Amino acid sequence: MRVAVGVDLGGTKTAGGVVDLHGEVVHHVVRPTPAAAGPHAVLGTLCDVAADLVAWARGRGAELVGCGAGVAGVIDPSGVVTHATGALPGWAGTDVATALASATGLPVRVVNDVHALALGEVRSGAAAGEPSALVVAVGTGIGGAYVRDGDVVVGRTGTAGSIGHVPVGGGEARPCPCGGVDHLEAHASGPAIVARFREQGGEARRLEDVVAAARAGSALARGALSEAGATIGRALAGTMNLLDPHVVVLGGGVVHAGPILLDAVRREVVAHTLPGPRSVPVLPAAGLRHGNVIGAASLVTARGRVG
Repeated sequence: MRVAVGVDLGGTKTAGGVVDLHGEVVHHVVRPTPAAAGPHAVLGTLCDVAADLVAWARGRGAELVGCGAGVAGVIDPSGVVTHATGALPGWAGTDVATALASATGLPVRVVNDVHALALGEVRSGAAAGEPSALVVAVGTGIGGAYVRDGDVVVGRTGTAGSIGHVPVGGGEARPCPCGGVDHLEAHASGPAIVARFREQGGEARRLEDVVAAARAGSALARGALSEAGATIGRALAGTMNLLDPHVVVLGGGVVHAGPILLDAVRREVVAHTLPGPRSVPVLPAAGLRHGNVIGAASLVTARGRVG
């Protein structure tokens, strides 16, 4: 059996799997990400997960082709984190690729975690079989990826796809975790929706509270979700006009808000796209159980590449 190791590092959990060349996860582990303990602890957990997966695969006689990783932050082509938000303090500057290569003894490829998610959606999810896809994840932050002919387009510095940092105007000077103001992430991420709802008199600690209130009939909550969806839709429309993808896939926690948010996204996409991109379907992510891990593993197989 020929397999790859895929690992996925987020702000709260580190997941990994042994993935066969058909994209099936044959072994999977999850551990908490020790974000508060600093970058050395975070990297150590990632390497421990990868090393344990390698040991599991070798113990069953599998041939390992490599290790792919999707990690939070902007990742340069050499596998070094060049920028990260406050979710992982001190993470910028971490050489993930070298550490994973040392821990596993395998060839390693590293991309941003949303890039890995996009590869999973293109391989086995909502964008399967499509020549190109724009994948956007809306949760604690907002990230994006453009996949063309199986390749994630990462750009010169690994920043391509960062739709969360597209300026959306409004003049409110809402701070973005990247240090800028009035970016899409500052207006339409999960925390931004909660903040907007509370400013208008609502009571919520988490996005799930806003969604529950909206489903219970709260006009205030429905308005906060619809407003965020409209903002996302306008940013998506501009990006669709620029890239002209075959499909757009929306993932992340905010999408669980359902039609309240997605309908607003689609209305703004129709209102602001050119005639060609206007016909592109905007679909919710398939919600693959191990989508990020599958996408990360595909980085070291013929089915997933970065460029």
